[in-house]
Amino acid sequence: MKETSMNSGTSAISFTSVTKSYEQNGASFEVLQGITGEVKQGDFVMVLGPSGSGKSTLLSICNLMKTPDEGEVYIHGKEVRDWNISELRRTVGLAFQSAPVIDGTVRDNLSLAEKLHQKQLYTPEELARLTGLSDELLDRSARDLSGGQRQKLSLARTLSNPSSILLLDEITSALDPVSALEIEELIIRLHQEKKLTVMWVTHNIEQAKRVADTIWFMADGRVLETAESGVFFTDPKHEAAREFLKGGTR
Repeated sequence: MKETSMNSGTSAISFTSVTKSYEQNGASFEVLQGITGEVKQGDFVMVLGPSGSGKSTLLSICNLMKTPDEGEVYIHGKEVRDWNISELRRTVGLAFQSAPVIDGTVRDNLSLAEKLHQKQLYTPEELARLTGLSDELLDRSARDLSGGQRQKLSLARTLSNPSSILLLDEITSALDPVSALEIEELIIRLHQEKKLTVMWVTHNIEQAKRVADTIWFMADGRVLETAESGVFFTDPKHEAAREFLKGGTR
């Protein structure tokens, strides 16, 4: 059972009037429209909203996988474009729904942080145990893994860095219910023990109810509502949020 986090009140992530556009069929499509908001140090935030609402892009700009067109994003009070990129990505871990694997074995993938940054929190064996990967997979080619195993590998590789902020994008969507719950429990434990700040994008409403302290609801490139989890799920203020929770929009 999740415990409510106690944060210091210090901002871990701050967005100020952030916009991001892509070219689509010869026209410009604004995927983020003036996002402003703040995630306090130690918060556990679930980001909900329909497909195409900009949730994944919002995470990606936090460690410069994508760059905002306008506005500013601050990590621990420092604008993302002022960070050394390697230091930023050690501080802000990002695990995607279907992250690519590198050529080589699972062990090679789980040793990547050591090779890149000369620092790693866990051994490959510890990372495998943490995320429910069997030890017998360590010397298997990473490209031979199933979709669910790759998702666990992606999370394990992210956890190998000494990150204070963890960004998760649909990381349990390819897992069976038992494995998904195991990963939830792992993230909750790491959040509590290491005082991590977590932003987790999910379409799974029940999952968000189980684990989130705070909900950010997004639609059409905007954050339409932020609220404590209990308040959001019992009394959403925005019509789009009410429709989403009824299953009218996914």
